[in-house]
Amino acid sequence: MQNTKVQAVSWNITRLCNLKCTHCYLPAGFVDTSELENGHLHLSDIQNLKGYARDAELSQSQCFRVIDEIAEINPHILLILTGGEPLLRPDILEISKYASDTGFLVVMGTNGVLLNDAVVEKMQQHGVTGAGVSLDSIQPTNHDKFRGMEGAWKATMNGIEALKRAQMDFLVQTSVTQWNYDEIPRIVEFAYQLGAKVLNLYFLVRTGRGKTVMDLTPTQYEKMLETMFELQAAYTGKMLIAAKCAPHYKRVIYGQQSDSAFLQGYPSGTCPCGIYYCRITPEGELTPCPYLPVSVGNLKDESFVKLWNASKTFQDLRNRDLLEGKCGACEFKEVCGGCRARAYATTGNYLAEDASCEYEPGSQSAKSEGSNLASDTSPVQIEKRVAFATETDYELQWTEAAEKRLKRVPSFARGMVVKSVEKYAREHGYREVTPEMMQAVKKRFDKTGIPSFRPKR
Repeated sequence: MQNTKVQAVSWNITRLCNLKCTHCYLPAGFVDTSELENGHLHLSDIQNLKGYARDAELSQSQCFRVIDEIAEINPHILLILTGGEPLLRPDILEISKYASDTGFLVVMGTNGVLLNDAVVEKMQQHGVTGAGVSLDSIQPTNHDKFRGMEGAWKATMNGIEALKRAQMDFLVQTSVTQWNYDEIPRIVEFAYQLGAKVLNLYFLVRTGRGKTVMDLTPTQYEKMLETMFELQAAYTGKMLIAAKCAPHYKRVIYGQQSDSAFLQGYPSGTCPCGIYYCRITPEGELTPCPYLPVSVGNLKDESFVKLWNASKTFQDLRNRDLLEGKCGACEFKEVCGGCRARAYATTGNYLAEDASCEYEPGSQSAKSEGSNLASDTSPVQIEKRVAFATETDYELQWTEAAEKRLKRVPSFARGMVVKSVEKYAREHGYREVTPEMMQAVKKRFDKTGIPSFRPKR
């Protein structure tokens, strides 16, 4: 049995949503919020919605219990509260505060439409440290069409401005599809100009309503990942550009620059599905990721600890030797392993090959050594200069202020930060870590894609 430590959980806290996105994987249920003045539904509003089974969702007390159970494995996870639209759940702030008080780093995934100064202030007061905002085009009409609501783009921009006024860190989430494929470089620059810390490019997995969306061809996937590498180099130190649902990005990086800093750690591509990442549905089903709808059990009936450690599905996903097809034969299976959700969406088998990848196993070695040589499919191993998800072991004294700043880093990167900062301290003859020292090291992390550890304002 392979037990790993959960580092991040994506929690679809409600199915309610105020948009009708074409590609929604959940899929969410629409509720009209255009007449709201306070940007938030009351419990009575939800109870009166036709066709919405509020009782099916995890109750607040059940949510608290699940948080406690997750904390038994890791009390410092990154918790992404999303939906639907999470702000439509009446007790979302109570849930976020409970998770934050437990020690979780809480962020909210939102379409941004309901964000205003009052809502953002309440989010901050209840432990939300950042927001991920969906933006799929720099053209308002295109974004509105994709999101199924006229005026969505303008409302999202207003929401981002509210985040900026409150000095809350935010990232931009963009779904890459056929219709915005050529627009991605402009979206990258637009996100940077907005002030985003990160741009996450989500490569479509055709689940939920997304089954009807035109996906990229394997050749387009490859080209886009190569373009991403070029863009990340251009924006190094300014904004991180991360690939989501595209673990073969690591293979692309390796082919471009085998010693690249972007091969290190969580943000650089490898599929975390069921290994150190999972998803909880509004009804309590636990799945490996939001795009892989294979339930390992319901948290109303079983504990998170038991399901995380003992589920056969999770155990399968943690064993790369079980991969089939090209993914199983590929020299990059430990580095990449393919998108398990896309394999399932295509074949119904989460261990099958990822059909979005056009790479042929052994091609990299044949290309580098000469086409007349036999292809080498022996596993590629990447030396970890700073290991992902290492334990936070202190060797030096940290001031209280420095420890407070460290809590701004997700648990999966905290050990890396400690090792790097303490290495810097020893090199410069310091015996105690201070916030000023962390600031001096920050530029190194900007280049490697490790999350910022700026203080709360």
